[in-house]
Amino acid sequence: MPSPQSCPEPGGNTGLAKLALRDQLLTARRRRPLTDVGADARSIAGHVLAATEVRRSATVACYVSVGTEPGTSELLDRLVGAGKRVVLPVLLPDNDLDWSVYRGPSSLAPAGRGLLEPAGERLGPDAIATADVVLLPGMAVSPDGMRLGRGGGSYDRALARVPVGTFTCVLLYADELGQDVPAEPHDRRVSAAATPDGVTRFTTG
Repeated sequence: MPSPQSCPEPGGNTGLAKLALRDQLLTARRRRPLTDVGADARSIAGHVLAATEVRRSATVACYVSVGTEPGTSELLDRLVGAGKRVVLPVLLPDNDLDWSVYRGPSSLAPAGRGLLEPAGERLGPDAIATADVVLLPGMAVSPDGMRLGRGGGSYDRALARVPVGTFTCVLLYADELGQDVPAEPHDRRVSAAATPDGVTRFTTG
């Protein structure tokens, strides 16, 4: 029988622990100088592009960063410049994710919640399954690859469609790696995390 922590009641200890950790990490992100955010984005892009899994890939699923998230603008354009087909998420009303091909900054349009989304043809939620590499946002990751997201569940649903063995990598700041992330049954582990210090791979079993 699952323990209360692994299968909490609404408002249980695990959910509260997640909220507390998110608040702590969001506060730290808001305090980051913009110069550091830009420098870290360049470092992360370099490490991601050097990863063997990315170099060998044909299609990469990524996202458009917002605010003081680890930046993806340079990464997106360098992926396209390297000949990759890049697909980006489109948030649906039920918080699930559709996908569309990235065709440069001019292909992005403002969307709800302060997001920028691709304005081209929608490929459907299952399009993420065609990606050789999935680069995704997060707030933290545990030493065994358990990812803490923003709480909407969008990427947990998307990751459930990704074939086993696909390289899934969350982009983080260095101090967000190795956190004690509370886990619930719907949470999904990732293969790796990319920070300004490099790419860390996990054994996900």
